[in-house]
Amino acid sequence: MPLTLCDVGPRDGLQNEPETLAPSVRAELVNRLAAAGLPRIEAVSFVRDDRVPQMAGAEEVAGGIDRQDGVEYAGLVLNEQGFERLRATGLDRVDVTLGATDTFNRRNGNASLAEATARVERILAEADRPTTATISVAFGCPFEGEVDPGSVLALAGKLEADELVLADTIGVATPSAVRSLVERLGALGKPVGFHGHNTRNTGYANALAALEGGATVLDASIGGLGGCPYAPRATGNIATEDLVYLLEGEGIETGVDLDALVEVSQWLEGVLGRPLDGQVYRAGAAIVT
Repeated sequence: MPLTLCDVGPRDGLQNEPETLAPSVRAELVNRLAAAGLPRIEAVSFVRDDRVPQMAGAEEVAGGIDRQDGVEYAGLVLNEQGFERLRATGLDRVDVTLGATDTFNRRNGNASLAEATARVERILAEADRPTTATISVAFGCPFEGEVDPGSVLALAGKLEADELVLADTIGVATPSAVRSLVERLGALGKPVGFHGHNTRNTGYANALAALEGGATVLDASIGGLGGCPYAPRATGNIATEDLVYLLEGEGIETGVDLDALVEVSQWLEGVLGRPLDGQVYRAGAAIVT
């Protein structure tokens, strides 16, 4: 199965920014990423505007997308109301998420693990388009510490999603743990993905380990945007352009135009008015002699 890179910057990245960008600017970011050749983009989250103002106007963002052939556009939903909003748009994929621990779900979604699981199961049962279920804090939780891989596998086994993604939400995983859990999850017979953060500078090694374990989906965020509001020291996602540089250098085809991706990060730096965490967009995609 070919590798799918999913840029989560327009959603997971921007929702952790102090600035709130207009829906038209967020749609432009999606369009720029699509023009660079990203095969999948998580464009929006359908949440309450007063709870997450950075994601306000999700329908306007979705409406501002200039659809490109070969690009899959996804949206995150946290409950049935959010799913009904997504269903009214032309987005191609439903993303759902829940934490691997009870405490994280209570802090992040005001629900127990059992309640969060039931809610995700209901959304998946109603979904009328492809689905991805992401298990957050799959390797470590800011409240409960190390997470038992067996509990993650048991949780994943309950989810009737088309695709399962393991998220190292606070950036504590190491390659051997990632490789092992991806391999074990693959036994369920579904495509497996990995969502890594680079908090402890292991994110890129973990992405390669996930591929070695059989992952076919890798999440990343343009410029390394992102974080975790419930783990203040957690830094952003692995940067999409840095990951593409690494993969292509290792002979793994991505289909992404790295130079165009670098230009997106340079544009976004100007929009946000600050340097981004990614390295390649500053150092350059090629050796300059």
